[in-house]
Amino acid sequence: MNIALIAHDKKKNDLIQFTLAYKGILEKHKLYATGTTGFKVSEATGLNIHRFQSGPLGGDQEIGACIANNAMDMVIFFRDPLTAQPHEPDVTALIRLCDVYAVPLATNMGTAEILIHGLERGDLKWRSIVNDKEIDDDYGK
Repeated sequence: MNIALIAHDKKKNDLIQFTLAYKGILEKHKLYATGTTGFKVSEATGLNIHRFQSGPLGGDQEIGACIANNAMDMVIFFRDPLTAQPHEPDVTALIRLCDVYAVPLATNMGTAEILIHGLERGDLKWRSIVNDKEIDDDYGK
């Protein structure tokens, strides 16, 4: 499955801890992330992660394009609801696209753990029925 990893600045350490804890599950899938998040997670875990631009520079929109093209199966987005984000419209659009295209979305640690355990059990295999696309190497380059 294609899984996007995103975290606001104050949540990046939480995402790193999450990916370390579930590295054994995540390494079986194709991982994508916004720029800085992807760099930090990859550096801490050794996971192979395709990096898009950073969120404020369009990375959220790049992941949104993948969702709209049915090329993203899950989004784990650790949001910071207490800090204003300069690219909040992009964040809102990304969340909206997950709803429109029925892409599972976790915006906090609790929901992410439920999704990752479901992924491990095979509960998300229904995505393989609707997902017939892979992300082109051209995305993010």
